[in-house]
Amino acid sequence: MNAQERNSSHSGGWRRHLHGSDLHGIGRIGLSAFGAALDLVEDTHKALAGRWLARGRIGSFGAGAYARARLAHAVAGRWVDRLLAPAVLPGHRPSSPERESVLAALNGFFGDRLADGDNPLAIPMRLRRHGQALDLQRPALAREIPGATGKLLVLVHGLCRCDLQWRRNHHDHGAALERDLGYTALYLSYNTGRHISVNGREFAQVLEQLVANWPVEVEEIALIGHSMGGLVARSACHYGKKARHRWTRKLRHLVFLGTPHHGAPLERNGNWLVEMIGRAAFAAPVTQVARLRSAGITDLRYGNLVDEDWHGRDRFEQADDRRPVPLPRGVKCYTIAGTTGRRLGDIRDRFLGDGVIPLDTALGRHTDALRTLRFPAARQWIAFGIHHLDLLSRSEVYDKLKEWLAPRAADT
Repeated sequence: MNAQERNSSHSGGWRRHLHGSDLHGIGRIGLSAFGAALDLVEDTHKALAGRWLARGRIGSFGAGAYARARLAHAVAGRWVDRLLAPAVLPGHRPSSPERESVLAALNGFFGDRLADGDNPLAIPMRLRRHGQALDLQRPALAREIPGATGKLLVLVHGLCRCDLQWRRNHHDHGAALERDLGYTALYLSYNTGRHISVNGREFAQVLEQLVANWPVEVEEIALIGHSMGGLVARSACHYGKKARHRWTRKLRHLVFLGTPHHGAPLERNGNWLVEMIGRAAFAAPVTQVARLRSAGITDLRYGNLVDEDWHGRDRFEQADDRRPVPLPRGVKCYTIAGTTGRRLGDIRDRFLGDGVIPLDTALGRHTDALRTLRFPAARQWIAFGIHHLDLLSRSEVYDKLKEWLAPRAADT
């Protein structure tokens, strides 16, 4: 292959992953980034002016320059919507796994802003199977899943992930449980940058529609959530019970894999550091960049599950005054916690946990008895020498899932 052919191949590589609507979404992201940068520069200018010059007055020249820049920004926004709107660039083709992964990461970091701005890159909530979105009307479900059984298994991915990434190292817990235990496996695809409670409520509604239109009688439902996905599943149980949804009466099993029931130290410590830096007047504008991270990420600080945990509050505050939400009654709840340590209490176990989530929070332990999740001892299990993402593929983890969800285990 000559140089010209190689260049053509490389330039076509990214194009084969790009959809027409993606150009519109990318354009709007670029405009949002410009607007955020403009705010940062102006705030920094004001902070420096207030410290060294005229107590926060940036002068008529500076004010005029920022006003002109904002006018140009608004005009550019109208042109992007007009020229790059999906209606102008029609066409649809299957989304590649690479594109799905990039969109998942983008939504994890900024998904709330994408959704609020109606950006076409925002991921809508859907149930999928083999990477294809399901139409939740009964005739469509019967056609798309001809071998549907009465045992439903729904898997819920974590932050910055997508449903395709349940398959790791040639293994997929859902596909294996479908093969071995007769479940019909479905996968939730959702925008992990939105508030967990917002996703939880919508997930509850999706499950209600699914059960109402499932082509055969639903005998039981099992939910498996990895990381943030476990919190979304718990939130869905809360809102489903509150709304008296029928699916909650079919729910038999709820399994958590590395779920930060009481929050993630990375978000907690990172937020504290940003707030400390922000106390310096000249550095305060810079902390606005860190505050661009999504609502889904800040919900992970303490494990928020309901609207009351964030509505009407500063979502960057450090106080843990979230509402305690117990495990759903009448449901067999299980939790698997991973640790990079080889035994309990060794240095890796104490300081790293599974590399992301500490052991105690994955097991639902808390110093406050009201917040402690009371998993029976037989429904807790610790995987040693394992990383957070390895919970998706390690054979010993699957063996435990299979043991718990097997019919004999369900009857005990």
